[in-house]
Amino acid sequence: MNQITAVAMSGGVDSSAAALLLQREGLDLAGVTLELTGCGQGGAEDARAAAQALNIPHYLFDLTVPFREEVIQPFIQAYEEGLTPNPCVMCNRRIKFGALLELAQGKGWGRVATGHYARLDFDTGSGRWLLKKAAHLDKDQSYVLAMLTQEQLSRALFPLGGLSKEEVRSIAEEAGLANAHKGDSQDICFIPDGDYSAFIRRRTGRDYPPGPFLYEDGAQLGWHGGIVGYTVGQRRGLGVSSGLGRLYVKEVRPGDNTVVLSTNEGLFARTLTASGLNLIPCRRLDGPVRLSAKIRYRMAERPCTVEQTGEESIRLTFDQPQRAITPGQTVVLYDGGTVVGGAVIDRPLED
Repeated sequence: MNQITAVAMSGGVDSSAAALLLQREGLDLAGVTLELTGCGQGGAEDARAAAQALNIPHYLFDLTVPFREEVIQPFIQAYEEGLTPNPCVMCNRRIKFGALLELAQGKGWGRVATGHYARLDFDTGSGRWLLKKAAHLDKDQSYVLAMLTQEQLSRALFPLGGLSKEEVRSIAEEAGLANAHKGDSQDICFIPDGDYSAFIRRRTGRDYPPGPFLYEDGAQLGWHGGIVGYTVGQRRGLGVSSGLGRLYVKEVRPGDNTVVLSTNEGLFARTLTASGLNLIPCRRLDGPVRLSAKIRYRMAERPCTVEQTGEESIRLTFDQPQRAITPGQTVVLYDGGTVVGGAVIDRPLED
C-alpha cells in the first residue's frame, strides 16, 4: 500500500482538482481541511463534498492556536512596527507545510499536497529540491512558496503546476465536482473585507494614537489616524491637501509615531537590504550574482545583482529603480524559471 498523502482541501476548485489528479496517479489520499479561525471555515462543507465525490476520507484539523501564534500575531506586530507583512508566505511555511505536515507525519502519512500553481524538481547533482514557476505564468504562485525549506519541499506535491486555470476547471467539471466553477479565494483569508487597520484594532483592542504627517523635507502636512493604517506607496485615505501634487506614503516610523509622505518620484529606489534569507538550490550565494527579483506578489520580476552579506541577509540592487520597496514584504529571487530563495525586506536604501 502507498503511504498516504494529505491533500489540503479548502473547498475550492484548485485543491479539489489536485486531489483528483493525484488519485488518478494511484496515490492513497486523505483530504484535510484546516480550521484557522476565520480562514476557510466556509469551505469545509465544499471540501467534504469533494472528498466524498472522490471517495477519499476527509478530516477537519483544528490549527487555530498555531495559526494565531504563527500568522495572526506576527501580522499584527509587523504593522505595529511600521512594516507591511505577507501572511500568505508565512502561512505556507508555518501552517500548511509546518503544523499540517507535522500532524500528517504524526499519523504516518508521507506528504502534503496543495492546489498551488508551482512545480518541483530534484537536482541529483546538488541533492537539493528545486522550486520552479508554474508552466502558465499568469497563475504562478511560486512567490508565496519561496520560504519553504528543503525538508518541506521534499514532502510537498503541487500537481497543478503544469496546468492553466481553465484546464483545472475543465478537469473538475468533467469529473462532476460541484465546485468546478467556484470563485477564487481572497488574498488574505482572515481579513475578507481588506480593512487591515480595523482588523488590528478589533483584535488588539488598542487605540493607536494620531501623529504627524511629515513631508520628506520635514515639513508637517497634517495628522494621521494611527500608524497601523498605512503602508508604503499608499495614496488613498491620507486626507492631506497641499500644493505638492499627489502624495504617497514613503515611510512609516513607529519610533516617533510619524508617517512620511512624498511625491510619486520619491518612492523609487534601486537598492534594498533583506533578512531571514531562505535559499533553495544552494546553501549560500557565491559572491555577487546576477538574478531577477520581485518585491511583491503581483509584479513581474526585474533584473538585479544580489550579494549575501551574512548567514541570512542580502543586499540587492535592481538595474532600474523600483517603486515602493516596502519593509516587511517578501523579496523573491529567481534564476530564470527557478526560485533561488526569499527574504524579508528590511528597508530600501537611498541612491
